[in-house]
Amino acid sequence: MTVIAEDTIGLLLDIRMNNNRTWFTEHKDRYNEAHQNVKNFLVDLTSEMGKYDRIEKSKLFRIYRDVRFSKDKSPYHSHWSMSMGRAKPYLRGGYYLKLSPEGATLACGFWNPDSKDLAHIRSNIDLDDQSFRKAIDNKRLREVFGTMKGEVVKSAPKGYPKDHPAIDLLRHKQFIFTTQINRAQIHENGFLKSVVKSFAAIRPFFDYMSDVLGHNLNGEERYADEKR
Repeated sequence: MTVIAEDTIGLLLDIRMNNNRTWFTEHKDRYNEAHQNVKNFLVDLTSEMGKYDRIEKSKLFRIYRDVRFSKDKSPYHSHWSMSMGRAKPYLRGGYYLKLSPEGATLACGFWNPDSKDLAHIRSNIDLDDQSFRKAIDNKRLREVFGTMKGEVVKSAPKGYPKDHPAIDLLRHKQFIFTTQINRAQIHENGFLKSVVKSFAAIRPFFDYMSDVLGHNLNGEERYADEKR
């Protein structure tokens, strides 16, 4: 399996110190080699993840920054990032990996559920918050990722009282788990498999959420008319 080369990360350090188009153009061959390395890594990662989950699509994000609405006009990111999405509509959730000079950031969960899905998740929490708590309190999940993170509303979502017994969960707009891997491990032969092993820890939560999002509150399939 593909191993992340030292210069694939070393390039990012140089971009930080030379974040301009002139320097980047002069070192385009070096960028192309590093980009191909990360691209190959994602292919292998997606293939390996496919042994344990149904991955619908994977994406390597561009190193070029969109500076149209940003005060920071630096044209390039100083990290590599990629994502993998599960096969919708029956399997929900996604995986994200960022590689930087500081190390690797692994994230998985639900970044921005659409309004209907978020309302449905909250309805299930309102009905039975203990099942949700059990899903996020999985021992292996906590060992790898710790507690659930993500954006929350300031007070209480519309339709729910501030003193709701599950207000800590109902406030969530995102349901995300993250962990870090140090820089030295990125270049090891076993890095890819360690990423897969870490991502596998969220599977019980994904299975629970897929069941929640796949059924209405009466237990009927929400997507019964769609082809699997």
